[in-house]
Amino acid sequence: MAPLLEQVFEQYPKKVKIVYKFFPLRNHAFAYKAAQAAVAAQQQGKFWPFHDLLFKQYHRINDQRIDEIGKMLKLNMSQFKKAMNAAGTLARINGDLADGRAAGIGGTPTVFINGVKLRNRTLAGFKQAIAQALGAKSGDKR
Repeated sequence: MAPLLEQVFEQYPKKVKIVYKFFPLRNHAFAYKAAQAAVAAQQQGKFWPFHDLLFKQYHRINDQRIDEIGKMLKLNMSQFKKAMNAAGTLARINGDLADGRAAGIGGTPTVFINGVKLRNRTLAGFKQAIAQALGAKSGDKR
């Protein structure tokens, strides 16, 4: 999904905003820990680099890989480890999970555009949904 989102951002740089919500899947042993690590990396301004490196080898996520990425990004590792288990980190992830369940999410990635679930996850599907959202926002009822 990341390369497709990049294309969308290139075409709509001032009109599209991404809101990332965590929805760690139960069938992936390290998904929750990966979410904790991403939140901790965000606290040091490294969410997207951490996210991107994590997902490049998502099938290899484990404690060692999480530490390797943190070191690669030159994170303060003691702050990183502390932030991973902080109450605020866990509350954020659990809140995102609750939001996802309330929205009917069953898997990832799931994309919403102005609250409407995107079913056609192609560039054309994004363009159509964005055009509809922008038209509705401006009052155009096409």
